Amino acid sequence: MSSNLNDRAEGGQVRASTLELFFDLVFVFTITQLTHVFVHHPGWEAVLQVSLMFGVIWWMYSGYVWLTNEVAPSSSSRRTWLLVGMSAFFMLALAVPDAFHGTGVAFGIGYLLVTAIHTAMFASAGGASAVLAIRRIGPLNAVSATLVVAGGFTHPPLQYVLWAGAFAVQILSPYLVDTAGFRVRVSHFCERHGLVVIVALGESIVALGVGLAGEPITVALLAMVALGLALAYVLWWAYFGFDDERGEHALGERPDLERVRPALVAYDYALYPLLVGVILTSAGIALSIAHGGEPVSWAAAGALSGGVALYFVGQSWFRTALGLSGARGRLLGALAVAATTPIGVYWLAWGQLAALVAVAYAVVIVDDRRILRAGQHSAYA
Repeated sequence: MSSNLNDRAEGGQVRASTLELFFDLVFVFTITQLTHVFVHHPGWEAVLQVSLMFGVIWWMYSGYVWLTNEVAPSSSSRRTWLLVGMSAFFMLALAVPDAFHGTGVAFGIGYLLVTAIHTAMFASAGGASAVLAIRRIGPLNAVSATLVVAGGFTHPPLQYVLWAGAFAVQILSPYLVDTAGFRVRVSHFCERHGLVVIVALGESIVALGVGLAGEPITVALLAMVALGLALAYVLWWAYFGFDDERGEHALGERPDLERVRPALVAYDYALYPLLVGVILTSAGIALSIAHGGEPVSWAAAGALSGGVALYFVGQSWFRTALGLSGARGRLLGALAVAATTPIGVYWLAWGQLAALVAVAYAVVIVDDRRILRAGQHSAYA
């Protein structure tokens, strides 16, 4: 309780605010737009495009979690600037589907606005140590944003190079400058990232509905819907059954000055493949759900099973970063679910989805039993 009171006294947040939940609606739309990129042109090039766009988007979206962790939206001016940032994110999301074919400039300008507002709010309203930290990392964010804008004025393959450079700058920036001035208020920080995961998982539910638009309602179709919902539940349970709470406890047990690096790796770096996995899984569902009685393409089957595999890889990294047990089990689980891909190609889509649900659920159940035997528990188990 005293830690929470200190956080409030220093201007930080203890729990997520309703304004931040409102902000997350833009993230849902962004995930939907990225899913459509793959659905409309399934293949390796689409994977590259989604990975690059989501990479730079995720860096700054997570940056706003760090921002509100330090600067609570407790005044009209702060709320107004957050809404302006939300508008810039929405502009960026609108440009996503054709960002490599004509709307790259809008994407870049939106990204530049997002970055500028983030830096300005941190520098003007953050605590003294956070202001020093953002002054060190802010210029690198500006370099990244400049590369994104420049890429918007070009075309592939140069656009790929510039945006990959922007992403690389972001990934390396915490290792190029001292970020120790940031403070992690654990309850708010972990809750906000958990909410991002849950709204992303909501996209898999949206994909079910989109994939069924105009289809006649049959018993076979309802069975596919049930399998799709079961897969969404398994992904939810895989993270929120134990790891959501275990992650918060592990981060909270570290001294204040030792939280930044593990928080950065676990919640920024590791959640990147996890969330890309959600995007690809949603795209795979959208491509397969209406064709349950037929084989599907390697792109559709690979997105479906490969997306779940990436989700488990992200979880393995998350666990490793926080010293949680079970990282190897999730990697083995990723291999197991990826092995279901040929079922959809050489047999039927519903067979792949059923096998995927069964294998993924088995991976999670085995892991849960191990965690329970170790004496750990959560609000759900």
